[in-house]
Amino acid sequence: MKTDGRLVTLLEETIVKHRTVAILLAAGSSTRMGKARNKQLEVIGGAPVLAHSLLAYQRCPLISEIIVAARPCDFDAIVDLSKTYGISKLRHVVAGGSTRQESAERALEKLDASVRYIAVADGARCLVTPTDITRVCLKAYRKKAASAGHLVADTVKRTNAVGAVKETVDRTGLWQAQTPQVFHASLYQTALLRAKGDGFTATDDNSLIEHLGYRVYMVECGGLNIKITTPEDLTLAEAILRMREEEKA
Repeated sequence: MKTDGRLVTLLEETIVKHRTVAILLAAGSSTRMGKARNKQLEVIGGAPVLAHSLLAYQRCPLISEIIVAARPCDFDAIVDLSKTYGISKLRHVVAGGSTRQESAERALEKLDASVRYIAVADGARCLVTPTDITRVCLKAYRKKAASAGHLVADTVKRTNAVGAVKETVDRTGLWQAQTPQVFHASLYQTALLRAKGDGFTATDDNSLIEHLGYRVYMVECGGLNIKITTPEDLTLAEAILRMREEEKA
């Protein structure tokens, strides 16, 4: 029992020392879904995509607060689902920008001085688990910058403009980047400022840190941490959720 008490104390100290806020980016236009409705409000496994994402960060003990960057037309729906699913850590819903970086910048405006780490995530990456989030956070606490990812297993080809194979790429050390991507707050803020000053647009937040010349450490989170982009992804996510439920049973 004393050991359990000590573990609880260590967890509480870690939460305070490394106060971490999750920023969920959910302002995309969902053009590849073939419909005007936000893909993050599509229902899978009985709940909206974004609800699954929010629940994962809600259930991760290392996440203190959640900020969502979204389209203004989705604000009411997000507030409603946060009440429905008990997302007590949700503090702000802000209007997303025209780019990922602009959305993140707007979310950062809501942070207070006590925040030490920022976990940036895709709202549409709804199959992430609290365990995955915890593992990436703990790596970031040691290294200042860490990202969920999955080692590339397929053979990778590089082609020319018309699709003809130029070479087979050595996949050793190649990763598919996922989220969360967790960074020390001051490092991330500095990276955003540098990118803005340089006119640099990143495809993910890891790239911002790399542009600054800082190293990001990858954490293997498996191939099931997919991002909902197309209608086929919704079907796949349904199957994964069903498999997880069967495993629990």
